Amino acid sequence: HFYFFISFFLLYLSLVQSLREYIKAEESKLAAVKSWANKLDALTRVSTSDPEGYLGHPVNAYKLMKRLNTEWTELESLVLQNPSDGFISNISTHRQYFPDEEDATGAAKALMRLQDTYQLDSEAFARGKLPGMHSSALLTVDDCFDMGKTAYNEADYYHAVLWMQQALKQLDAGEEAVVSKVDILDYLSYSVYQMGDLPRAVELTRRLLVIDSSHERAGGNLRYYENLLRKQLSELNQDYEPASEEPIQLGTYSRPKDHLPEREAYEALCRGEGLQMVRRSRLFCRYQDGNRNPHLLLKPIKEEDEWDSPNIVRYLDFLSNEEIEKIKELAKPKLARATVRDPKSGVLTTASYRVSKSAWLEGEEDPIIARVNQRIEDLTGLTVKTAELLQVANYGVGGQYEPHFDFSRKDEPDAFKRLGTGNRVATFLNYMSDVEAGGATVFPDFGAAIWPRKGTAVFWYNLFKSGEGDYRTRHAACPVLVGNKWVSNKWIHERGQEFRRPCGLTEVD
Repeated sequence: HFYFFISFFLLYLSLVQSLREYIKAEESKLAAVKSWANKLDALTRVSTSDPEGYLGHPVNAYKLMKRLNTEWTELESLVLQNPSDGFISNISTHRQYFPDEEDATGAAKALMRLQDTYQLDSEAFARGKLPGMHSSALLTVDDCFDMGKTAYNEADYYHAVLWMQQALKQLDAGEEAVVSKVDILDYLSYSVYQMGDLPRAVELTRRLLVIDSSHERAGGNLRYYENLLRKQLSELNQDYEPASEEPIQLGTYSRPKDHLPEREAYEALCRGEGLQMVRRSRLFCRYQDGNRNPHLLLKPIKEEDEWDSPNIVRYLDFLSNEEIEKIKELAKPKLARATVRDPKSGVLTTASYRVSKSAWLEGEEDPIIARVNQRIEDLTGLTVKTAELLQVANYGVGGQYEPHFDFSRKDEPDAFKRLGTGNRVATFLNYMSDVEAGGATVFPDFGAAIWPRKGTAVFWYNLFKSGEGDYRTRHAACPVLVGNKWVSNKWIHERGQEFRRPCGLTEVD
């Protein structure tokens, strides 16, 4: 019987130990939940006073995507360890509104797009050091690792290298992280190999194996890299040189070419570089009354020349603050991912080169829309009866529209066939917000950049008087770096303009 008691006692001790572990686990879980709550309280205090301003910072926008996509799921798993029906039910109810994996990936890609366009290294983002501002919006080691992993999963090894390198740098500086140095080196070494830097790939893999000598994939990779490197050196009749000890930064590797032929010129203009200023002496300002239009006689609109040929003008104080707020109010419930027309099929679809939300507003929806449409007609002298609806667009962090034409070219003759109003003869673009950084409208062909100024509007013709397209008007909306960009535009069509803008004597009049 003694042995029975011994067995019971041992079982008892085991149960007591299990109970202690259970209590410890519950306390740990509760502490973790309290930590979450404290962080969320701090975030709420910062963000609720100015949600648009807060989310206008690209790092805040990315971290919001990541937090809702990943971290809330982790919290859900934590709470599910013990029945918490009310909390889980609440999460389940709201889950349909959470961003999905595609949204989180899109937010990461937006940071990389900004990184490329504005030539910002990963540390600038990680430390909140954006042009003209310093912020407490910081990226942790794990954030940087997730950025690199997103790029890696897209086979974008260029950005994978930059972000894995930043994660490694912050980890080496003593920052705590969930991800291990082995994992970072694993991704980084392979990405460096994909960028063609064999010496550095060898060195990074060796560092990994010093930490974890049993890492099978790294061992196999190292042998492969070393053999490949020996073969290359032998073919080039060169001696082995150790990898550079300089950290990988922007410019260490060449950014891969993509589909856009004017990529460098376009992005330089977005940064305010490469602007052509020699024609400024020919530019003037004036009061515009629309050729003595009765609506504008008593209150003409201030007009400034932005460019002389093609002629681009800016109208000051075109929209009032009240009109802007009403247009945004009408548009917000309708906003959806902006689409582009496939030049071959003519079908509207989303595309990576146009990242924004848009909505279409009819003149009958509100007197303000009708009033804005009429003002455009009065000012330009062109009828808006055949124009498209007023399109409202919102460009969030990283939002852009790469170089494009507003008019249809000869290789896409049916682009506007269903409208029956001909081609887009002119573009009238309203700026409905200021933008803290980025977001310019640029024309790579002649090196002009037009910066958003709330309440102003710009206007240009897409077609010559002959009806031929003016290919110089290829333009782009630069990515928004900091802030929140609202615009609305009116695309004016050919039909109805026959006597308002008659043909010229030559093809390029």
